[in-house]
Amino acid sequence: MRCSHPEPVVAITVLAGALALTAGRGAGSAWVALAIFAGQLFVGWSNDYLDRNRDREAGRRDKPIASDAIAGRTVGLAAIVALVLAVPLSLASGVAAALVHLAALASAAAYNLGLKRTLLSALPYAFSFSLVPAFVTLGLARSHWPPLWVMLAAALIGVGGHFAQSRPDISSDRRQGAIGLPQLAGERASGVIAAVMLALGAAVIAAGARSVIPLVAVLPVPLVVLARPAVAYRLTLVIAGLTVAAFLINGGSLAG
Repeated sequence: MRCSHPEPVVAITVLAGALALTAGRGAGSAWVALAIFAGQLFVGWSNDYLDRNRDREAGRRDKPIASDAIAGRTVGLAAIVALVLAVPLSLASGVAAALVHLAALASAAAYNLGLKRTLLSALPYAFSFSLVPAFVTLGLARSHWPPLWVMLAAALIGVGGHFAQSRPDISSDRRQGAIGLPQLAGERASGVIAAVMLALGAAVIAAGARSVIPLVAVLPVPLVVLARPAVAYRLTLVIAGLTVAAFLINGGSLAG
C-alpha cells in the first residue's frame, strides 16, 4: 500500500465518489469510487515500479522497492491487476464513461513512462484530472459532458497537485537529469505555481457556481508556499477537498 501513494489514492477516490453521489448516481456511486480506486492504484504502483532503479540511485529509503521492503515484480504485477480490474469497474458506468476513464489512465501512464521528465509534465495532470467529472456525468441516466468550467477547475487543481507533489524530489530529480516543469522552475517557484493553480481552480468554481463560498478553499493556499514541501503536498490534497466540498455545500451538482 505504501507503493500506491495512498494519500492521493484515498483523496481522489473519496472526492470522485462524493461528486457521483451528489450528481444522482445513487448506488452506482460505488462503481465510480471502485473504478477510480483501482485506477489510482494502477497509477501509483506503476509509478513506483517504473521508477525503482532511479529511486535506488537516489537513495530513496522511503520507497519500499528501493529499500528492498518489497520486490519490484510484486508491485508491477499489482499494477497490472489493478488496471485489469479498472476496465470492468469503469464499464459499470457505461461505455462512454469507461472510455473517458481509460483515457485518463492512459494519460497518467504516459506520465509515468517518461512525460514526467519532459517540459510536458503538467499536461497529463491537466488532462486526467479534467476527465474525472466527465467520468461521473457520462455515467448518468441522462449522459452528458460536465460544464467546461468544472473541467477547467479540475485541470487547474491537478496541475497544482503536480507542482506540489514534485517539490520534495526536485533536487534529486535534477541530479538524475529528470527535468519536468517543476524541476525547471525550482522548489520555491513550484510552491508558488502550485498555490496559484489551486487558487485559480477555486476561483473558477466560484465564478461558475456564482457564489463566493468556494473561495473559502483559498484561505490555506499561502501555506502551500510557506510549508515544508512534504507538508505542502498534503495541504494541496486538503485544499482540493475543501474546494469540492464548498462546491457541493453551495448546492453544486454535476447532474445537469
